[in-house]
Amino acid sequence: MAKKFIVETSARHVHLTAETVETLFGKGHTLTNKKDLSQPGQFACEEKVTVVGPKGSLKASVLGPTRPADQVELSLTDARTIGVVAPVRESGDIAGSFGCKLVGPCGEVEISEGVIAAKRHIHMTPADAAELGVSDKEIVSVKLDTERALTFSNVVVRVSDKFALAMHIDTDEANAACAFGEVYGEIVK
Repeated sequence: MAKKFIVETSARHVHLTAETVETLFGKGHTLTNKKDLSQPGQFACEEKVTVVGPKGSLKASVLGPTRPADQVELSLTDARTIGVVAPVRESGDIAGSFGCKLVGPCGEVEISEGVIAAKRHIHMTPADAAELGVSDKEIVSVKLDTERALTFSNVVVRVSDKFALAMHIDTDEANAACAFGEVYGEIVK
């Protein structure tokens, strides 16, 4: 039997540089851990920002820790709502993407690029990859057993000893699959 893994919904969020954190939340401010996430060292923050595009705005959670570049991860519906085009890419691949304005309680920052829709992906350790018979950057299909069972194709495998086994999809994808609560997936060939 295939090994099943948790499928988590990654709602809209932003990753910020330390400099942007200080601009938005005040000099000397550091991110406040509200809740640890499934990936080791990653956490949801108490802080929130407003993401502003040409047609509208929305609130987004901040995830920590700080990163080397500002990045906004939206669903395609979120992107249309605020009037930006969010290319579907892996996290960190922001070159040439749309920018937006980020507004916090103490200031605002205009980023020239960084808005993406995250490509659906599975985090796993090298041991998980060996057990599942996949390798880093491989593209696979994953079946979710839900009320509206769905198989997602074009899922990128991301392997690192710093990861924990979990698949991430965005809110549009979760809604399409009725992926609410505890949902599991398995790689299908």
